[in-house]
Amino acid sequence: MTKEQNIARVYKMSFTSVYPHYIQKAEKKGRTKEEVDEIIFWLTGYDKDTFQHHLDNKTDFESFFAQAPHFNPNASKITGVICGYRVEEIEEPLMQKVRYLDKLIDELAKGKAMEKILRK
Repeated sequence: MTKEQNIARVYKMSFTSVYPHYIQKAEKKGRTKEEVDEIIFWLTGYDKDTFQHHLDNKTDFESFFAQAPHFNPNASKITGVICGYRVEEIEEPLMQKVRYLDKLIDELAKGKAMEKILRK
C-alpha cells in the first residue's frame, strides 16, 4: 500500500470506529471518557450534541475535521512524535489534524494534566 493509499484509507475511516479506542486507551491509564470528549471538543469546537450527531452518522475522519465548527488555533502548539512522525512537521493538513488528536489522547494516557494538554 502506498503512502497516498494509506492516507486515503485513514480519511475514509469512520470516527465512530476509532473513538472507542481513544476512550479505552485513556481508561486503561485511569483517565475518563469525559476527558477524551473535552479534548475533542477543545480541538474541534464541537459540542456534545454536534459530536453525537457525527458519531450517530458514522462520519469519516475527513468530514469530521472538515466540518469542525472551530479548529483550535492553539493546536499549532502541539508538538512531539506520534506514530513515528513529528506532528508539527506533517505537511498534509488533514493528517496533521488527525495526528494532533492522537497526540493529545497520548498525552492524556501518559498522565499529563488537562491544563497542559489543552495548552492553557
